[in-house]
Amino acid sequence: MSGRTDTIASWSAKLLYHVVKFAAVPLTHAMCRPHLSGAAHVPRTGPAILAANHLSVIDSFLLPALLPRHVTFAAKNEYFSGNPVSSWFMRLGGSLPTDRESARAAQEMLDAAAGLLERGELFGIHPEGTRSPDGRLYRGKVGVAWLALKTGAPVLPVALSGTDKVMPFGARVPRPATVGIRIGEPLRFDGDHRDARERRRVTDEVMAAIQRLSGQEYVPEYASGHKPSHGTS
Repeated sequence: MSGRTDTIASWSAKLLYHVVKFAAVPLTHAMCRPHLSGAAHVPRTGPAILAANHLSVIDSFLLPALLPRHVTFAAKNEYFSGNPVSSWFMRLGGSLPTDRESARAAQEMLDAAAGLLERGELFGIHPEGTRSPDGRLYRGKVGVAWLALKTGAPVLPVALSGTDKVMPFGARVPRPATVGIRIGEPLRFDGDHRDARERRRVTDEVMAAIQRLSGQEYVPEYASGHKPSHGTS
């Protein structure tokens, strides 16, 4: 009986996702005026990891709203419990909440993401772990590599631009602006997901691919160690 209940709940969640997405697409185009390129790199079926730079709270919403396939993104818990606009965006996009302060919670999120990929779904992640404080691209955390090496799923580098104009740091409501989304060719990796050096190597390769697409200046440090610039807020 529980299996049937789980199936009905899963079907209901997917139906709600697509209903909300249908309603959100016109709003996305009106507010963000998105220019999407490279969508053909996203497989029609099967798993893939969308690894994107991170400029704004709305980043995790755009790809789920614009791509035809269901994309589940990881997003920090604060996006769900703080600003009601960001909370609405996250729930609309079907994001997966995660506690950045807890190593156990972070691993549980990765385990859940691996389960999605093993079921042939799409998973989105921001390897920087938090928004860029100044528009530059920061060192990636190794969760993306752990997922790629454990599941064998290809990684699609994604470069977002202009989203920090729609929702800058400190903004309470979105502002109209033009947003760019570039999706690169899939990257495939071999190696042991338990090997720290392999995880670091793969993560650095993913970040280099994102940087080539975005043109951002690269900073070989974690973004979490830098305070945000509020010049555009």
